[in-house]
Amino acid sequence: MDIGSYMKKKTVLFVLSSHNKKGDKGGDTGYHLGEVAHPWKVLHDAGVDMDLVSPKGGEPPVDGFDLKDPINLEFWENPIYKEKRTQTKKPNEVDPQNYDAIFFAGGHGTMWDFPNNEELQRLAREIYERGGIVAAVCHGPAIFSNLKLSDGTPLVAGKRVNGFSNEEEMEIKHQEIVPYSLEDKLKSLGAVYKKSPPWTSHVEVDNRLITGQNPQSATNVGHAILKSLESIE
Repeated sequence: MDIGSYMKKKTVLFVLSSHNKKGDKGGDTGYHLGEVAHPWKVLHDAGVDMDLVSPKGGEPPVDGFDLKDPINLEFWENPIYKEKRTQTKKPNEVDPQNYDAIFFAGGHGTMWDFPNNEELQRLAREIYERGGIVAAVCHGPAIFSNLKLSDGTPLVAGKRVNGFSNEEEMEIKHQEIVPYSLEDKLKSLGAVYKKSPPWTSHVEVDNRLITGQNPQSATNVGHAILKSLESIE
């Protein structure tokens, strides 16, 4: 084999919510299955390795549980990822040096357990600052609420981002359930928030920061991660 054509196998860390309740007013929640399965499918088919982590470790709660979706079913039944899914690592058990990218899946649970998790912030910061990729979809950008670079600036400051919009939150009548508006929070951090009409795919790529608006954006987030992985050493 021509050594010049060799590319190191890439590895992505998927982050899933451990939170199972929508505050005091909503019902059950967790990570959104399609927002994990659809990016997973893109990356898996390209030969990318993935590990799964959640704030509490173990088997996290799942939302959007739809096994009529063939991609969701494929992920759910894959024996390797079934083990990884039911035995997720805790953030402090993960070495960020082992990953080329970190991806924060959505689901309303993220709004409660991502923003103040310093271990998740550390993983994202270290991966990003050594040239890796940080990606998130739907409510996954909740991680950016308190995520700062080593110089103290918010990671999203001055960067194009998106995430679940106010209009989408209102359409499902969750604006009084979530602890804050994700769209407003991202704007307050100095991010250049972009969005499309509700429930249409929208992905923003600003250098090594990749964000998707909603579940409909999950597959395209996977493609954006893959394209970015191909461009890094």
